Amino acid sequence: MRSFQNKLSEFEKRGIRVVAISVDTPAVTKPHIEKQGFTFTFLCDEEAEVIRRYDLLHPGGFPGEDIARPGEFLLDSTGVVRWRDLTEDYRVRVKAEQVLKAIDELGLAAKRSAN
Repeated sequence: MRSFQNKLSEFEKRGIRVVAISVDTPAVTKPHIEKQGFTFTFLCDEEAEVIRRYDLLHPGGFPGEDIARPGEFLLDSTGVVRWRDLTEDYRVRVKAEQVLKAIDELGLAAKRSAN
């Protein structure tokens, strides 16, 4: 997630909003965000509703705890998934550069008017 923070301005230039979703509670998430200095949006999905919808639940990922397995998605403005990266290993994360490349290759950057 650090690479996403480091490249946040590149996502913003393309009109892309970075959002992280976790099964963690706000009480767990907030100190983590503050400690890491993340400035993009974090959502808490304590009931794992969204996580299940995208088939990301990793039951017993940690002893006795369900976690979300890493997955990165690019959704267009209508909510259609245009690209995704999934892994079975919670330690493996795609780098922001790879997602930016996919955005550019798919032509997903928001069109900016020159005023």
